[in-house]
Amino acid sequence: MRIDAHQHFWAIARGDYGWMESSPHLGVIRRDFYPADFEDYRQKYQIDRTVLVQAAPSIEETEYMLGLADATPWIAKVVGWVDFENPDHRRHLERWAGHAKFSGVRPMIQDIADADWMLRPDVQWAYDAVCALDLTFDALGVPRHLGNFQRLFDRYPKMRIVIDHCLKPEIRNDGFDAWAGAMAKIAAKTPVYCKLSGLATEAKPGWDVATLKPYADHVINSFGATRVMWGSDWPVVNLAGGYDLWRSAADAIVGAADRDRIFGGTAQEFYRIT
Repeated sequence: MRIDAHQHFWAIARGDYGWMESSPHLGVIRRDFYPADFEDYRQKYQIDRTVLVQAAPSIEETEYMLGLADATPWIAKVVGWVDFENPDHRRHLERWAGHAKFSGVRPMIQDIADADWMLRPDVQWAYDAVCALDLTFDALGVPRHLGNFQRLFDRYPKMRIVIDHCLKPEIRNDGFDAWAGAMAKIAAKTPVYCKLSGLATEAKPGWDVATLKPYADHVINSFGATRVMWGSDWPVVNLAGGYDLWRSAADAIVGAADRDRIFGGTAQEFYRIT
């Protein structure tokens, strides 16, 4: 099974994609993207299933994605959102947990000013609920969150966790050293998984395979192919060359022995895709 473990759809008129409005450089992706827009890539790369991930911090976003998944056989799982600051939102998790295509949640930690937010006492109920309901947690952050994510992962060893976008190393600023050691520690000390995604958007324009390879290799070597899954981050990847360029780079980087796991098997196992 070939799986794109991280992609998005959105309809701008829904009105809850605040990050698009605050970022003027996003013009190429500030339009609607629907399953039909993805079909050419799905056919070209023989993608059997995808994981649809939230792009707006709202309950309505999750409901919208579950509706798309219900209508689209190849959307295997949905990673949604709840307000970690509102314990009443446990009821949404309980309700969605009964949906065959609901996998878990992703708070948009990268956009929260307080780097310690994830450790605040008032949000711990959400991690407890994710564990109790046997859901997944997509960890979306940047390198300044590495230490706190290590603490969080240590605190919840039974939570099914995957790091999004390799935790966004600052490739454009040659940020390998500041990122690599902490990522290797997380890989060695926790059972957390990692998505081989999002690297292109962290590099300078004009990146090539050689630009991304040290970062991708470090993730694969640290976590092992059995804990690494490839994702396109489409359509966000259109800001950095597009689906084809990123996929061809990943094809060049991932060794033959690891391809089945990284391009499908790992995501199938983690997200329990049948």
